[in-house]
Amino acid sequence: MAKVDTSSFEQKLFKAADKLRKNIDAAEYKHVVLGLVFLKYISESFQELYNKLEEDEYSDPEDRDEYLAENVFFVPKDARWTHIHNNAKLATIGQTLDDAMKHVEKENKELKNVLPQVYGKANLDKTSLGELIDLISNTELQAENENSKDLFGRVYEYFLGEFANAEGKKGGQFYTPKSIVKLMVEMIAPYKGRVYDPACGSGGMFVMSEKFVIEHQGNIKDITIYGQESNQTTWKLSKMNLAIRNINSQFVSWNTEGSFLKDAHPDLKADFILANPPFNQKEWGVDLLQEDGRWKYGTPPNGNANFGWIQHMLYHLAPKGVMATVLANGSLSSNTSGEGVIRKNLIENNLVECIVALPKQLFYNTGIPACIWFLRRDKQSKETLFIDASELGFMKTRVHRDLSEEDLASIRDVYHNWQASALATENSGAYEDVKGFCKSASMEEMEKHGFVLTPGRYVGIPEEEDDGIPFDTKIEALTTELKQQIAAEENLNEEIKKQLASIGISL
Repeated sequence: MAKVDTSSFEQKLFKAADKLRKNIDAAEYKHVVLGLVFLKYISESFQELYNKLEEDEYSDPEDRDEYLAENVFFVPKDARWTHIHNNAKLATIGQTLDDAMKHVEKENKELKNVLPQVYGKANLDKTSLGELIDLISNTELQAENENSKDLFGRVYEYFLGEFANAEGKKGGQFYTPKSIVKLMVEMIAPYKGRVYDPACGSGGMFVMSEKFVIEHQGNIKDITIYGQESNQTTWKLSKMNLAIRNINSQFVSWNTEGSFLKDAHPDLKADFILANPPFNQKEWGVDLLQEDGRWKYGTPPNGNANFGWIQHMLYHLAPKGVMATVLANGSLSSNTSGEGVIRKNLIENNLVECIVALPKQLFYNTGIPACIWFLRRDKQSKETLFIDASELGFMKTRVHRDLSEEDLASIRDVYHNWQASALATENSGAYEDVKGFCKSASMEEMEKHGFVLTPGRYVGIPEEEDDGIPFDTKIEALTTELKQQIAAEENLNEEIKKQLASIGISL
């Protein structure tokens, strides 16, 4: 019986595109593929409106202002997908694509210096490039009744994750695994207000925030995003990722200095902050920032930026704001270079709302386990919730773990139930400590533990279910089984000796 292909549309498309990669590194190839997916997306959006304008006798489908009014990118003739596809088999296709990207940037100022112009490079096989264009051109055939634009949004997002996987450690610099982003967004629930990410990578936190608002029947116009990224190549990926989702990226900035040395949003007070900054970042510039106003709870050491990131985010947090940031587990217990003092000050100022310990192997750039810190300005409870999720998840590949929807729900629901109990709402009482998984700890308990925030110290070891079999009975059964195994081993050894003797070998 033939094996049924159960892979998703995006998986099939990526597999086919990856076959055409040949001798190009994934890091370089991602710009080739994602640039084409983006161009196809804006062409689809443009063509959809173009067809409507053509049917209206009072409208001109070639009038750029018509597209500006509808928040649709204007695509000039030489950049439209039909033109690209018609030239796909020509040797000049690389130059045609580079010119197309230039034309699109010229007509749409928000895309200036964003689109890849890498198609004319000598190492890019033009036959494979033509086949890649054919592949992307045929996607509507498999989209069935789906909106083709939405399809390309999904494809872009999926491809980002797959390229991050292919790049390994370097991939982790621009992409946070989707399950982690989803968990953070669903826990802090950014319905309305300003959403900020000071290390925004390819924009995954913003995309997931937008999805959250839509899934909860909110209005996407009710959130405004602010971001900063120090890697220009990654920033370009984020600008395309957000544009493909129709998210306004006006306040997503790039500069080489980064958020510490050149804060792009110095006056911002955000309602929600979501971030996955570099783990244990060294030599991050604190020697130039000794008297900085952000270090309210203590000056972070130059050898590790973890508490620099936390305090930078707190500085930008609105009076009723909440933040979630991924950090290395060392941030929970380190006492070197004043880190323990900073952590103590954060706890005593009642800012630490929840700590979630994550499993190993979730991230592309490191195999070490990490955690999520949740901090809130107007925290209602004097207690802190600890969740030990280190044993959750499943091995998605040989080297990478992922969290299932059930795992995410178990963490998220405990957090929301705990909040409801703290607020004494009608759902009050829904939260209960679960040994080995979650614990609501008082400030006194945290002080007893020396202000170390490792969840395992608080949640304890899960209780094993009593199977009802008396201890003496278990021991008797185990010793009987052991005797049988020893006897079987002796018989096997004798048989091996016998077989070896038959071919002239004695032991």
